[in-house]
Amino acid sequence: SYSAYQALKAMELGTLQGRLLAGLLAPHGDDPSPAQQQVAKSLAAQKIAQLRRMVEGETKRRTAEQLGREHVQMYGIPQLAENVEFLRASGDQLRQMRRVVAPLARVLAARLAARRRRARAGAIDLRRTLRRSMSTGGVPIDMVLRKPRPARPELVVLCDMSGSVAGFSHFTLLLVHALRQQFSRVRVFAFIDSTDEVTHMFGADADLAVVIQRITREAAVFTRDGHSDYGNAFVSFTEKFPGVLTPRSSLLILGDGRTNYRDPAAALLAHLVTASRHAHWLNPEPRHLWGSGDSAVPRYEDVITMHECRSAKQLAAVIDQLLPV
Repeated sequence: SYSAYQALKAMELGTLQGRLLAGLLAPHGDDPSPAQQQVAKSLAAQKIAQLRRMVEGETKRRTAEQLGREHVQMYGIPQLAENVEFLRASGDQLRQMRRVVAPLARVLAARLAARRRRARAGAIDLRRTLRRSMSTGGVPIDMVLRKPRPARPELVVLCDMSGSVAGFSHFTLLLVHALRQQFSRVRVFAFIDSTDEVTHMFGADADLAVVIQRITREAAVFTRDGHSDYGNAFVSFTEKFPGVLTPRSSLLILGDGRTNYRDPAAALLAHLVTASRHAHWLNPEPRHLWGSGDSAVPRYEDVITMHECRSAKQLAAVIDQLLPV
């Protein structure tokens, strides 16, 4: 059978985009202007997007040709958007999935509000209860409950923007943006082989589809050959953004943990986890593939809690559990 995900991964779109960008900038010499860099990045991103659509269309055609029309009719029935697997989703399916972000965010916010109302009941404030009951001699006792202060943590997101998991990262960032009011602060960092902060792109009124395109064009997410490099991403995050993680921070990492056989820097990840209040990793790959090939997931699992998030439905269930009360 033909899989768009497997084909795109084998093509290493990140590497292709890096080479294409280098070719577009070559005529401008060793010191291209910011405007020339911007135009080249935009054109490179457009060409890679076109290639992705061509591969998706070709894999569909070949699957239908190989398996026959009856099979396609039987198994090609559109799934509900929230049940489609991120790594197998076509461009059209990913666009449909983005439409469920707002409803999912409303449901999650409502559940969180209910949990917070229950949590606000609080414990008995004994000192204030005794003081208030003195005027009645203790009969009846007027109970006073503590009002816990909602300690909404800061959220720090580290997301892999490489071609193989881009759809998953895009969707998750959309959902996080929709839930941003549940956190005291949200900071977003993107990477392929190097990390750059992209928080400033996520304004309250920002067009999120445009933001995702801007990240690929404008952010310094690859400085080497464009291959995913989690180890170097963690190194560059630590060097360029020291002090971002604090005991108030919740760290959320998005990606498949495939390092192209490079140093995964698991010890450095352990340091990031220790510096945070909470740390979780959301992985769009099926659990049975973790550790296969160039996957460094088993080493990462030793230092951080990892969750399988293959579909929007599964992702929403995980985030529902992780949202701060």
